[in-house]
Amino acid sequence: MEKNLVTQGLSGTLGGQLVFRQTSRGTVVGVSPQSPSGPPTAGQLAQRERFQQAVVYAKGQSQDPAVQAEYAEQAAAENISVYNVLLRDFLQAPNITDVDLSQYSGQAGEVIVVTANDDHAVQAVTVKIENGDGSLVEQGTAVQQTDPNRWHYRTTQPNTSLTGDKITVTATDNPGHTAVKTQILP
Repeated sequence: MEKNLVTQGLSGTLGGQLVFRQTSRGTVVGVSPQSPSGPPTAGQLAQRERFQQAVVYAKGQSQDPAVQAEYAEQAAAENISVYNVLLRDFLQAPNITDVDLSQYSGQAGEVIVVTANDDHAVQAVTVKIENGDGSLVEQGTAVQQTDPNRWHYRTTQPNTSLTGDKITVTATDNPGHTAVKTQILP
């Protein structure tokens, strides 16, 4: 409700039941949080530690004018602060949705297509090709395409025996978190 004279500008707790908060969207009313029963689990402690790391990251990065500029458009589009975009970016690792090996037959100059995304941006994608015995065939950095979620890796070495070869793709985001996807060739 717009311009509600009863709740406009309220903040705090009412009767231990309701919580009023002021946000960029106006007054928000919610249920009062309850205290947890019992000691925190190992998983809860790990999540708290991870969130504390995210807060430190977001506070530090939001002071950098270059980072402010990079994240400003996304923050404005979502009507949230750059700090909140940075916080979420830290908490969400990138995702590799597809590794297309259909153009790879073991020749130099062939393309492996990787589709990877992130809540903000994937910064780098690397590809590693190993023979079935674990020996390295090649590894290198993929090149981002016009579609920011598509990356091309052009092979540089001939690979005569593909059976059992392992292709490992790693996507990295701004905070340095990675996603790894491995495919074994038949």
